[in-house]
Amino acid sequence: MIRKIEEILKKFLTPAGDYIYGFADLTGLLDRKFTGYNYGISIGKKLDSTIVDKVINGPTPEYYTHYCQVNDDLAALTEKIAVELSAFDIETYRIEPTVSTSDLDSVYYNTLRTDLSHKMVATRAGLGWIGKTDLFISRDFGPRLRLVSMLIKVQVRPKQKPIDISKCGLCTICVDICPAKAANGKLWDITTEREEFFDAFLCRRQCAEFGEKRLGKDARICGICVSACPIGRNIR
Repeated sequence: MIRKIEEILKKFLTPAGDYIYGFADLTGLLDRKFTGYNYGISIGKKLDSTIVDKVINGPTPEYYTHYCQVNDDLAALTEKIAVELSAFDIETYRIEPTVSTSDLDSVYYNTLRTDLSHKMVATRAGLGWIGKTDLFISRDFGPRLRLVSMLIKVQVRPKQKPIDISKCGLCTICVDICPAKAANGKLWDITTEREEFFDAFLCRRQCAEFGEKRLGKDARICGICVSACPIGRNIR
């Protein structure tokens, strides 16, 4: 069955060099609303480095537009994949790439945690780890990507070992450059709560300020640490 799923993924993930994907065993890790969906597919799409490189002191209008477009592309992509999988009786639960600003300011206001973490699915799929400013750092593209997840009921064997610890080492570039001073430099591992190394509320406030002052929008976006991370910087 995994071979058929991979055939379908490869059909839609084109050009192949712009995407990464992996399979995750999520047994015991999900909210009860996802009961029965014990396995996941993590998909990442590369961001355009020529756009990311221009994010120095805050988000540019071009970066914001690109960020939104890649999210829309991933949402449309998983919808097409879900239709193909259903033809082989594979049930899927699509998770949108991101939540709206209104939901972030209401439904998730108290915790800034959604029902399912794309980063968690991706680490369980062995695609990368969590960086010091809570970015997902992929082996292939560094943090220069957007993620989306699909939950499935059929059992799949992950092709790569889950990643349980950070590989950022002594690097503090993202910590030092963060305008919100939201990170303390502690390394992530699967036993570490986000609050132990990163203050998402400080980050959110800074992103809201950038949205208002640099973009003239009610948006929550920054991108400085994405641009500054040396991992993936030379990927084009």
